[in-house]
Amino acid sequence: MTMTRAAVPLLAHKRIRAASEFTPQSLLREARREKGLRAGSVPEVCILDPDGDVVRHLVAAGRARREPSWPCYHTRLYVFRHGRERMGIVGGAVGAPFAVLVAEELFASGCRILISVTSAGEILAVRERPYFVLIERALRDEGTSYHYRAPAAFSHADRRLIHRVQAALAARRLPVVLGATWTTDAPFRETAAAIQAARARNLVAVEMEAAALYAFGHARRRPVVCFAHVTNQLGRLEGDFDKGAAGGAPAALAVIGATAKAWRPAPGILPGIGGLSSGAWRRGAR
Repeated sequence: MTMTRAAVPLLAHKRIRAASEFTPQSLLREARREKGLRAGSVPEVCILDPDGDVVRHLVAAGRARREPSWPCYHTRLYVFRHGRERMGIVGGAVGAPFAVLVAEELFASGCRILISVTSAGEILAVRERPYFVLIERALRDEGTSYHYRAPAAFSHADRRLIHRVQAALAARRLPVVLGATWTTDAPFRETAAAIQAARARNLVAVEMEAAALYAFGHARRRPVVCFAHVTNQLGRLEGDFDKGAAGGAPAALAVIGATAKAWRPAPGILPGIGGLSSGAWRRGAR
């Protein structure tokens, strides 16, 4: 039996273009008041590190310091320099709802591009592991994206931004492929049938954040770039989950650095929103 949209609880009463009564600005304001924190801003380039390996690597190397003005109730923000770029990084934001909550807070605090690097399980073998997938689209098998975008099979990255990042990564010969992934809210429900269905769609890997982050990015007109760090075959092999040297942190930082450099726009162009001029953005162009 086919269910109507109104009969699906997840889709009922969604008004995608309606403003939210609860905003990240109000949450951050009250968190600062409650914690006695001064107002502060985050770096323009921010990173989500769900596994936390990059954060731990940077802290252990003495390269990152905790940002005391970050008011989020759930996370710690660390600031570090990579090349000439000052960056902010949040570890441990696993899964679509948590990742998007933090993304909302980061952009409300001065972030201008968000880069997510999450570990992922291999669906299609395209090269020797570990490697990265620059995610161009993600299957929406999670709930968060439906609060930001109308129902559809996939969330898509900003095409122009992804092409710029892809060119920058290729020039550096980094272990990255362009591809599509499956975003799930239930990693321990990755059944044989679900894996086969994902494989039939030519999805390279399964992860937990990209579909929601891309839906958020489109809805808020914010540049988001998601990578899947393919490190395992869903734990079906002894000795699986090998990220490489230092938990894969140096490799991830190379990918992050190239992405940040590719994002920096030409004068008068806002990154990651289809190449609109800054004047068109101010006029509310769509």
